[in-house]
Amino acid sequence: MRIIIDGDACPVVDITKNIAKQFDVELILYCDYNHDIDLDYGKVRKVDQSNQSVDMEILNNSKKGDLVVTNDYGLASLVLGKGAYAINGKGLIFNEKNIEHLLMQRHINAKIRRSGGKHPTSKKRNEKDDEFFENKIKKLIKENIN
Repeated sequence: MRIIIDGDACPVVDITKNIAKQFDVELILYCDYNHDIDLDYGKVRKVDQSNQSVDMEILNNSKKGDLVVTNDYGLASLVLGKGAYAINGKGLIFNEKNIEHLLMQRHINAKIRRSGGKHPTSKKRNEKDDEFFENKIKKLIKENIN
């Protein structure tokens, strides 16, 4: 297992890095050249800043058994199809049971925005979100580490 972080605007980089180090799991963070991210554990892979370039790099380089940290439902869906695991920054573990509903909700919200409407947004992160994420990612690692 490797942990791969979708590093563009990821709120849990430090938590994920510390957990990867604790479990001695390889860590790779992908971001575009506009981000100045350094890690004291793991690798940072910088890619072109074009639309979806980070997602495409993650998709092309992830493999079965990897754990991808992303808030992008589309990317999560694609890596699940490769046999990887996916979790978002609030600790939601993506799976075959919830991903279709999440993608549909994303589609509906996009339609609402295009028509000038508004939809509910996520609440600001808090300490409980960090704790929940930490517990969930540790659980995923413990259950699936090779």
